[in-house]
Amino acid sequence: MRGYAHVYPRDHINTDEIIPARYLNTDDREELARHALEDLDPGFVGKVKWGDFIVAGENFGCGSSREHAVWALQGAGVGAVLAESFARIFFRNAINTGFPAIECKGISRKVEDGDELEVDLEAGVVRNLTKGEEYKFSPFPDFALEIMRAGGLLEYLRGREG
Repeated sequence: MRGYAHVYPRDHINTDEIIPARYLNTDDREELARHALEDLDPGFVGKVKWGDFIVAGENFGCGSSREHAVWALQGAGVGAVLAESFARIFFRNAINTGFPAIECKGISRKVEDGDELEVDLEAGVVRNLTKGEEYKFSPFPDFALEIMRAGGLLEYLRGREG
């Protein structure tokens, strides 16, 4: 995976900031994408490109347990979120919908807006191509990689049935 970093080094970015509650009347990812991070960064949707990464501090995705937060980011084209840590429910929702939520200690202090990153999910490495640095994270277990490759838990289970 390769893309550019959009850095929000703050801790405790909650699901209301990822997708405001006023847009929860739909589960359409394209519609949700139009409002991704709207209250945190009103210009986000205009600058994110397909495959880009969000880099954040501790406890990303805290708050309510809405899958809409992950759907909004997926719909906007975000390739993954790289954060110091995640709220457990956001992390589970991410994996269950096939979206990489990568816990990488220290990343929000090392990466800058616009840095080009390459992420190797199997090796557990983030390469900062702009700075020539590498950051390690615990690789995902095989079953989680299989779920993400399938596009989410439901797709994974459908594939196992056939």
